[in-house]
Amino acid sequence: MNAVRTVLLASLTVAAAATIAPAGAQQPQQPQPVGPYKDFNGTINLDIRDSKADWGPFTPKKAPPGAPNILFVLYDDTGLAAWSPYGGRINMPTLDKLAQNGLTYTQWHTAALCSPTRSTLLTGRNHTLNGMAAITEASNGFPGWAGRMPPQAATIAQILQDTGYSTFWLGKNHNVPEQDVAEGGDRKTWPLGQGFERYYGFIGGETNQWYPDLVEDNRFVEPPYGPEKGYHLSKDLADQAIKMIRNQQAATPSKPWFMFYNPGANHAPHHAPKEYIAKYKGKFDDGYDAYRTWVLARMIEKGVLPKDTKLTPINPLPESQANPADRVRPWNTLNADEKKLFSRMAEVFAGLSEYTDVQIGRVVDYLEKTGQLENTMVLYAADNGTSGEGTPNGSVNENNFFNGVPDDLAENMKMIDKLGSPDTYGHFPTGWATAFSTPFQMFKRYAQYSGGTADPLVISWPKGIKARGEIRDQYHHSVDIVPTILDIVGVEMPKVYRGVEQFPLSGISMKYTFDAAVLLDARHPRDVGRRLARSHRARPVYRQGAFRPRPVATLSRRCGPVRIDGLGQAVSRKAGGAEEGVG
Repeated sequence: MNAVRTVLLASLTVAAAATIAPAGAQQPQQPQPVGPYKDFNGTINLDIRDSKADWGPFTPKKAPPGAPNILFVLYDDTGLAAWSPYGGRINMPTLDKLAQNGLTYTQWHTAALCSPTRSTLLTGRNHTLNGMAAITEASNGFPGWAGRMPPQAATIAQILQDTGYSTFWLGKNHNVPEQDVAEGGDRKTWPLGQGFERYYGFIGGETNQWYPDLVEDNRFVEPPYGPEKGYHLSKDLADQAIKMIRNQQAATPSKPWFMFYNPGANHAPHHAPKEYIAKYKGKFDDGYDAYRTWVLARMIEKGVLPKDTKLTPINPLPESQANPADRVRPWNTLNADEKKLFSRMAEVFAGLSEYTDVQIGRVVDYLEKTGQLENTMVLYAADNGTSGEGTPNGSVNENNFFNGVPDDLAENMKMIDKLGSPDTYGHFPTGWATAFSTPFQMFKRYAQYSGGTADPLVISWPKGIKARGEIRDQYHHSVDIVPTILDIVGVEMPKVYRGVEQFPLSGISMKYTFDAAVLLDARHPRDVGRRLARSHRARPVYRQGAFRPRPVATLSRRCGPVRIDGLGQAVSRKAGGAEEGVG
């Protein structure tokens, strides 16, 4: 005990030395201490017994009382017409449960490509402000296109971390500059340099679901075991998510947490366990043209689309503008082998999607069992429309598309029973991309069409949202997610962060929609003038005061097709005109 007192006394003596003058000397006035010490209200004397501690300046900031946990699940490459809550044929038991206990959004939009959209979800600013006009691999030396997020766009993780949250990132990260994806790369651009305390996933656009290129925190690691022992990336991510939350709760149970959860699904390669692929055997034999008709009726029945919604052409672009690699071959022009192969590819895609959803369900079940789900806001979405990178003929090796190598039907047919296995790296044909983006035109990469930008979004928060199983038709964009999170937590994006003046947020909070089923609320006019929809070579579309990926019909099940005019007001339109349907 005496030794402890001696150490403490020595420490206090050193700390007080600057303010103690020799006996009899006049004590000069000392400058006010800076940093955390300026708020110190304790007393320091030579004797520890005469000193008084004050932990106030040294206590980490606490989140506002009642601040919820936030779990944001972001799938890849999935249009509005794929999943069961929207009327699709792919069974999503976890998402179904969340939709039944929350809200399903019918007009939530993205930037048509992963890196741009994901940057908006991290910062709340348009992707060009984030330097993410395209994927990081397509960066260029122009403003908005450099592929490097600037310090003027602080991330939601940084703000929440400073507010008293634990912050975790699982899965895909496609916002690291390509030159930094290396052992010697700049770690400031990695998740731990962007406000996340823990990271486990892969950096880049895609990875092998059976043998992923993994990163843990700031280092590359190998998968814990192989597919021969049951490994799959979707399962691994769920395991790691539960582990992170469990560890956090064991150490700091009073802190809320934010988790950005990004599975590799549904991006190619489409890899899934055999038993999940088998669940869909024969379910896509009717083909993608028939699926579009079938799912349209289902979407109308569920209230996702207006009753008078019509299908758009499968090849809407004139030949002079169309990319042959993005053309859709009508189902009735395919031979028997092609139909068999293409159907099987859709079965694999569906199996991957459902299997991943079931793994996410393990995380949700854990939250429920541990009493955390009640005050956890779960957002479940996709980053852009379904991918058409499989070309008109599909592929058992998606890398063929990126290298301009044509697929051979005879060779692909030899692999039909191995699709989804570690022996393949498959992607379905463009016809399924169009089908799973019904009723819109085109798919991922096409920002001028809603097939590239209209995406599923379900929000469930038992404690904070009274509505259960309801539809929301308000027009919103991915830049609105960060403002929504800040709004429900009760904090603001600072004007200056770490000495750097910040870009204003490009979006607005969606919190008002939690209890508002109206299309447009006069109290919340749509200030969409700063919302961008641009990707690759797609033509950007700007309108004074309003921004739409092609200013045509915006769907509302109550008002019928409408468009948003330059003042953000809903203007009714008659179905059947030149702009009938959707973008």
